[in-house]
Amino acid sequence: MKSIWILHEGNAKKTHDNALISLLIEHLSQINPEISLGKVEFHGMGKKSSFFDLASYPKLLKDGVATDKVTKVLLVVDADYPETDVKYGGFENTQKELGEIIAELGFGLLCDTYITFDPATKTGYLESLILST
Repeated sequence: MKSIWILHEGNAKKTHDNALISLLIEHLSQINPEISLGKVEFHGMGKKSSFFDLASYPKLLKDGVATDKVTKVLLVVDADYPETDVKYGGFENTQKELGEIIAELGFGLLCDTYITFDPATKTGYLESLILST
């Protein structure tokens, strides 16, 4: 079992999102050898709403956290827009709801989140970030 899990929107196929994250990990591994692609399990959660459903999280991940085999978890989601999703849309709503699900899962201090958004509006998608840069 890999000790670091990155759960992201979409699927686990070779996508541009995964390629971008992989490049970042390769760069980070030069700074910190404890971080390497060989230690990372990528898991596509499908649509954003899956992040807020306890049943969507893989049993393997939950078991790994419970037995200390998984030491780090990163959730990567888009902020989206509150106009299209009142509960989960926008940075603040996404951050609040992810915090609640992390607590429910018992992931606590080993879990972090990365929410992609436009800093001016605190809304948006990863694709928008990539296109704007």
